[in-house]
Amino acid sequence: MSKEKMHKERHSLSHILAMAVLRKFPDAKLAIGPVIDNGFYYDFLLPEPLSDKDLPKLEKDMKKIISQKIKFEKNVSSREEALKKAKSNKFKTELINELPADEKISFYDSGDFSDLCAGPHVEYSTEINPKAFKLTSVAGAYWRGDEKNEMLTRVYGVAFETKEELDEYLAMVEEAKKRDHRKLGKDLDLFTFSDVVGKGLPLWTVKGATIRRELERFIVDEEIKRGYQHVYTPDIAKIDLYKKSGHYPYYKDSMYAPIKIDNEEFMLRPMACPHHFELYSSKPKSYRDLPMRIAELAKLYRYEQSGELHGLIRVRSFCLADAHIICADVEQAKQEVKGALDLIEYIANTFGLEFGKDFTYRLSLGNREDEKKYYKDDKAWNQAENVLREVLKDMKHDFVEAADEASFYGPKIDIQMKNVMGKEDTAFTVQYDFVMPERFNLVYTDKDSKEKKAIVIHRSSVGALERVIAFLIEHHAGNFPLWLAPVQIKIISVGEGHIEYCQKMVKEFGEESIRVELDISDETVGNKIRKSSQEKIPYTLVIGDKEMSSKDLAVRIRGKQDLLNIPKEKFITKIKTDIKNRSLELL
Repeated sequence: MSKEKMHKERHSLSHILAMAVLRKFPDAKLAIGPVIDNGFYYDFLLPEPLSDKDLPKLEKDMKKIISQKIKFEKNVSSREEALKKAKSNKFKTELINELPADEKISFYDSGDFSDLCAGPHVEYSTEINPKAFKLTSVAGAYWRGDEKNEMLTRVYGVAFETKEELDEYLAMVEEAKKRDHRKLGKDLDLFTFSDVVGKGLPLWTVKGATIRRELERFIVDEEIKRGYQHVYTPDIAKIDLYKKSGHYPYYKDSMYAPIKIDNEEFMLRPMACPHHFELYSSKPKSYRDLPMRIAELAKLYRYEQSGELHGLIRVRSFCLADAHIICADVEQAKQEVKGALDLIEYIANTFGLEFGKDFTYRLSLGNREDEKKYYKDDKAWNQAENVLREVLKDMKHDFVEAADEASFYGPKIDIQMKNVMGKEDTAFTVQYDFVMPERFNLVYTDKDSKEKKAIVIHRSSVGALERVIAFLIEHHAGNFPLWLAPVQIKIISVGEGHIEYCQKMVKEFGEESIRVELDISDETVGNKIRKSSQEKIPYTLVIGDKEMSSKDLAVRIRGKQDLLNIPKEKFITKIKTDIKNRSLELL
């Protein structure tokens, strides 16, 4: 089936859902019902609550409607006629009033059902496979995504060409639920949120902080090896800085409100680049200083809408592995883009991610016609886009091009990660910037003693730590590689007579910088082992009389049934080597 045909079916199903809801709630008010990835939804203002328990009945009613061979007929109305049709529905009236004065306004009629809609739809409802769709959930949603507006009831559904495709998708959803980083984050005690602290502001537990710290050390050490100069800059700055950079008009709606101090306005920063440019300009630079790679694990703050917050993936406070590379010329910029992509691939491979399977490249381009969204300089845009395109071709990477996805100051290469649902998210970026050198007068003295403008490459080696940790939790289903595991070894005592020996072992492993935890509780050994397994700890050691009298350890390896007998010294050496090499495999 073509994408267009599937789109028509899903769109038609949203209308059929609305018909079924109106049969249950004749006084319901319809809002919008668009097609989304793999399905559709419809928003309603209902006279009484609807829950997931109501979905099977709605689904049954939808199948009856489908079987009746309902025809979808398009009817075009004048603005006056459209407003008359929608007079009892404030949501439709608002949408009609926002349409351009000269635009034809269409409704789709199906029997006694009529809905404001641009289409397209199937011709008859019987074109839809009644066994290949399912209503999946009920949720709250603000009208037009604005929390200042009325809360509506949203019903989600999925739809495919065949029942087999539907079943396969639903199985994937069940697996994704098990891997959901919000669930595993709670189960494994990695992070939490508090309404008292504020929505979208994660609190890291000891175990979660351990994972984060390991990532931070890995990133900083690797970047320093590659010639990056790591710095610290403030989490707050005067609003003038963001006006100077030009970010303010683009980001002001997602910035935290200004803080007034001593008759000046400050803001929590939504990005670190202006700080780095001020740092660069703090003293004169020569061509010999370039390229200069300024890097920081920068804490940033963006006021995301409440409805868009999602665990660690979309938060209001996050830490970006950020860097800005100041280059002398186009050729140098080209080499630095290659170097940034090489670093990104190295980090991705260390995480066990494969190009083409887990991540891909997207060349995000600007729109020359949209001067409100993009800085006007056609020549610079053409040159920048060609540089990034040439780099990807030189590196022999497959990539797609996406119009209208660039930053306002230049094109970028987006590294697109697939989550457990197969959905793509932008994880890291490499951006070519020809605007900030003008706004911040980023200059250097060249070989000929003349002052010249630099070029800037923005890049993130691993994106936001919060988002990448969410991704890693789901990718590994909480079974972190040894080097990232918050607890690498759990030692379990069989009885009270073994506690002192276990404590000595804990100290011995700790002195080797191996993260170890001791369980000397009064629970049965079986319960302790099950608990260690549920905590997804890589290695578990049970210490009883036999183990105290032996030089060998009986090691339980995560996910395996059989015990491994191995000399203690050999085990320690192997563990240390695997941690140092960031191995993805256990013994």
